[in-house]
Amino acid sequence: MQLFTERLILRSWRDSDRHPFAEMSADADVMEHLRPLATRDACNAWIDFQIGHQSSHGFCLWALESKAAGIFMGAVGLLHVGFAARFTPAVEVGWRLARPFWGQGFAVEAARAALRFGFEEMSFAEIVAHASVGNDRSRRVMAKLGMSHDSAEDFDHPRIPEGDAPRRQVLYRLPRNAWLFRRDAR
Repeated sequence: MQLFTERLILRSWRDSDRHPFAEMSADADVMEHLRPLATRDACNAWIDFQIGHQSSHGFCLWALESKAAGIFMGAVGLLHVGFAARFTPAVEVGWRLARPFWGQGFAVEAARAALRFGFEEMSFAEIVAHASVGNDRSRRVMAKLGMSHDSAEDFDHPRIPEGDAPRRQVLYRLPRNAWLFRRDAR
């Protein structure tokens, strides 16, 4: 599986991605708003989950690679939301990039490719995204993707312990018809 953008490749996971993914997951700045992956085994299990999700559903958070340099940059793609909430069942778009690749538009570029796949190939009616309330970088990505936020839909993440700052999440939505309208207006 591969999706291409001007600068990026979203692709299936390789064993060679395991080490750079573990290094990225050990970066406190990268993981500030995410559930920790404290061990190499936890990182491998996360990748194995993505591989299984791809096999079962035809999509996952794919490995992200630079077209120019051929290096691992992070993970971007689509997932079935894996917890119960008032907006589930749902498919979410998500991203996790290594710090050297922040602030260069890579997350938006890759997420647009994932959304295009979700709406145009998989025909999803809607794709959501969520992040901790304080995750301003991800919230900016969601806004640049054309996703909308209604604070009445914010929620407590059931897998994050009560009292942990990332527990409170914002929910952004993008219906297929809004995606198609924006695509056709370009």
